[in-house]
Amino acid sequence: MNDTVISVENLSKSYRVGHLSARGHRNYATLRDVIARGVRNFARQGTDMLRGRQIVQGDEVEEFWALKEVSFEVGQGEVVGIIGRNGAGKSTLLKILSRITEPTKGRVLLRGRVASLLEVGTGFHPELTGRENIFLNGAILGMTQREIRGKFDEIVAFAEVEKFLDTPVKRYSSGMYVRLAFAVAAHLEPEILIIDEVLAVGDAEFQKKCLGKMDEVSRKGGRTVLFVSHNVGALKILCPTTIWIDRGSVRGRGDSNAVINEYLTQSEVSQARFIHLESFGRQQSNESRVRIVSLEWLCGLPVRHGEPIQVRVRFRAQSPLQEFSVGIGFSSLEGVRLLTYETDFSDGFRPNIPSPGEHSVELRIDSLPLAPDMYTIDLGCRSGEFHGLDYVSSGARVEIISGQTTPGNIVRKGAGVRLPSRYIWEFAKP
Repeated sequence: MNDTVISVENLSKSYRVGHLSARGHRNYATLRDVIARGVRNFARQGTDMLRGRQIVQGDEVEEFWALKEVSFEVGQGEVVGIIGRNGAGKSTLLKILSRITEPTKGRVLLRGRVASLLEVGTGFHPELTGRENIFLNGAILGMTQREIRGKFDEIVAFAEVEKFLDTPVKRYSSGMYVRLAFAVAAHLEPEILIIDEVLAVGDAEFQKKCLGKMDEVSRKGGRTVLFVSHNVGALKILCPTTIWIDRGSVRGRGDSNAVINEYLTQSEVSQARFIHLESFGRQQSNESRVRIVSLEWLCGLPVRHGEPIQVRVRFRAQSPLQEFSVGIGFSSLEGVRLLTYETDFSDGFRPNIPSPGEHSVELRIDSLPLAPDMYTIDLGCRSGEFHGLDYVSSGARVEIISGQTTPGNIVRKGAGVRLPSRYIWEFAKP
């Protein structure tokens, strides 16, 4: 019997993207230009509508292929990771597998029910309560009310939202959204479970809990899991097989350790002083109150071990904020957090942001203790002690090289954090 549950054959997806022409970019235009451009756009959009094509804005239309001739198979009970840079086509692939988007070419064959968790609030109706959304999601998966009731207590216990079960989910924080959405997707027994980077919103303890549950449903339940994440450490632990998507095509597929190591080796290292993060992929709070805009290095690059560094983080607030703080984290390329600095760590000071607009904070580190190696940078901000507002995982990379005081014995991979300490020696008397 064929145990293949996902079969992707020559899958391609194109989008039509509109651009302003060179004339449209001018600082001024005559009335004749404006009228002529409007008539051309109206005629083209009318033709697109009659032919059933995507209607786009702009003077010129370009065809962009998000996926190109993608083919692979996934067997029953397999846990497969998917990696790739932002914009590589991972999310487009998952949307097609989840039947949210139709492919332009090729086909997908799925055997069994599919539960997807692609972004915060996927499949939830914001006006309904948590309790009502559990039953709604179960009905979407084709389950009877009796089957859903049999799993109800497990779902609520896993999500840890008992106190807010009868509250409309539009009032949930992003973390509560994710906890309940994952609990529903994992416990209502779909044959195929598709998880995007959405788990990055949850706290570390809940992420570990989710990884354990995904391992359980694959090994004991025989269900198939597709897991997209930038946390390559989690992928290596959870997924025996990984697919590497690069610029819309499959670049590699096979043993996770081999594929991920090749991906990390081939990935470009950004040494730019100014890194735009506003459009960087992340799972942001549903409140959308704050957006981290950029990271700017105010010191020399590459960074030298043991020497001071200084960075500026810019963020855009949509409304005044109370007790605000920003954090920057250094992680290994495998996704293991090694070092974290937060603006409120030393003295507990968290300022109030009095007005909307773009603000910034400079973080200064007197002596960076990370050993020479390559690291990824995570950025986050929160209000108060626990309320996360925005989080960018692996938003940049930085190379740390030997400094003037770097001991030769730590210049090797995996040296991690090296901090000074004091010792008292005692020697045996001769």
